[in-house]
Amino acid sequence: MEIDYRYCPTCAGPLESRLLKTGDPERLVCTRCGQVIYLDPKVAVGTIIRTDDERLVMVRRAIQPGYGLWVFPGGYVDRGEEVTGAAIREAREEAGVDVELEKLVNIYSYAQRSLIVLVYAGRMVGGELCTDEECLEARLFRPDELPWDKLAFDSTSRALRDYLSGATGHALG
Repeated sequence: MEIDYRYCPTCAGPLESRLLKTGDPERLVCTRCGQVIYLDPKVAVGTIIRTDDERLVMVRRAIQPGYGLWVFPGGYVDRGEEVTGAAIREAREEAGVDVELEKLVNIYSYAQRSLIVLVYAGRMVGGELCTDEECLEARLFRPDELPWDKLAFDSTSRALRDYLSGATGHALG
């Protein structure tokens, strides 16, 4: 286990990596007070947004990772924020659109990565397509025009394929 943290947030004692229970990953433990530090995953959301004419909202990233590549609007969920609220907020911030969430497409996670991505399907109900400081460009694509070779993340590609194949998850409400 790579140690990213060196000191205990409670007593400032040094941390070390220990195997506490067979089958679990190693955990960071304070050598002074014994506090176990659990490095929890980070949750992100994204929304595949369709317009009334069945085009999809995509934004081209102005930040790393994936600078210059395409994604549907999304981002991190803030502590204490509902995941659906984060999906609606991110659509507004990144693409300037108001969205009504319709269903959960799927949840994507990867071994050895701390990110869990929840992807929703929704429809545009207002706003005007624009960009923010995290986006170079915002565009509408027909499904047959999607830039498959210029997508930023595996979860972007997998979610779009799931959505377009109809292999989506649960309706909201």
